[in-house]
Amino acid sequence: METRDLTDLVHFFPDRPRAETLFETDRLWSQLVCLDRGQALGPITDRSADGLFAVVAGEVVIQVTRSRKRLGQWATVLVPAGDEVTVTNASADPAVVLIVAAPPPAPRAVADGGR
Repeated sequence: METRDLTDLVHFFPDRPRAETLFETDRLWSQLVCLDRGQALGPITDRSADGLFAVVAGEVVIQVTRSRKRLGQWATVLVPAGDEVTVTNASADPAVVLIVAAPPPAPRAVADGGR
């Protein structure tokens, strides 16, 4: 059994979002994205992977294709395969979002891990 503490992955870059892969297998992929004030991730699209976005901390605006919703801590959204998604920090405080995709997204769809 593999375990990780999410707080070990919470770090912010001043000029862009920071993304760290949490777990990756042949059937599932997860990433923690840290958004400082005014930062956004996306747009991201993957034709073969459904995605689950869960707000771990802060408040974000998630736009899926043409629908937008403001979400706070613990809120989630399902992004069907093929839909375009953008996540924007919606407050002056930092935001942290957990992304889970199955099957793992194509390499071009994965956010830059900041390395």
